[in-house]
Amino acid sequence: MKLTIKYFASIREQLGLTQETIDIDAPLITIDGLRDRLIARSPQAAEALDMARPVRVAVNHEMVANTFVVRQDSEIAFFPPVTGG
Repeated sequence: MKLTIKYFASIREQLGLTQETIDIDAPLITIDGLRDRLIARSPQAAEALDMARPVRVAVNHEMVANTFVVRQDSEIAFFPPVTGG
C-alpha cells in the first residue's frame, strides 16, 4: 500500500523531512499501526512520533482518531498540537 506522509512543525524539524512516500506491506493499517512502523525506523522518528506525545493526525485533510483505518493512496499528515494567543 502506497501512502504519502507529511510532517509539520516540530515533527518536521526533528525528522528533517517535509514529506515522503512509503510502501506498507498491508492492505490496510490503523494510524497507531502506522505510527508504530514509522517509530521503528529510527531514533529520530521514535522521539518525534512517540505514542506518549500528543500528535494530531489528518488523513486526506480530515482530522482522525488513532484507530482510523488508512487505505491505499491516502495522504497522512502528522503535527503536534498548536498553541497560540
